[in-house]
Amino acid sequence: MDNSLAVVYLSIMVGLLTFAVVSVFRQIFKTRRLESSLSRLRNKLSKDKGTAQEYYELASIYSEKKVYSQAITLFQKALKAAEEEGEKAIAPIYNGLGYAYFAQEQYDLAIRQYKEALKNKPDYVTAFNNLGHAYERKKLNAQALQAYEEALKFAPNNTTAKRRAESLRRLVSA
Repeated sequence: MDNSLAVVYLSIMVGLLTFAVVSVFRQIFKTRRLESSLSRLRNKLSKDKGTAQEYYELASIYSEKKVYSQAITLFQKALKAAEEEGEKAIAPIYNGLGYAYFAQEQYDLAIRQYKEALKNKPDYVTAFNNLGHAYERKKLNAQALQAYEEALKFAPNNTTAKRRAESLRRLVSA
């Protein structure tokens, strides 16, 4: 009996160790891929004028790394490049810019960017969710509820919008 208990214990420990090793290696590869993209895009954009997509990708990397001031500058360059290129699909750029402002607690600027994203793509569910979150932070619960309900019109199974709308309905009706 003691022998089988030791085998079970050892198996569990090996399983946990394997899980930890796999998790660490996944994070290492993700970080290397991110740093490689960062380096490639920075080098290219320091030499040449970039495309809207390149500025957007670099801004997204800075945003993921929580360097929001540089992300904002690059999102703005992406918008300018998109305008010059005649690019029509600019809603993700506005949404990314809104997120960078939101992360810096500049909620009014974030709301403005999310609304611009929705002007460009009226069924952009992520922008509705983000707009609702920004309204919540500003304690504008009725507007937040409206944003989440709009998101649910386009994506009825959106768990974030469902959960937040239910919570806000109780607050708004009280």
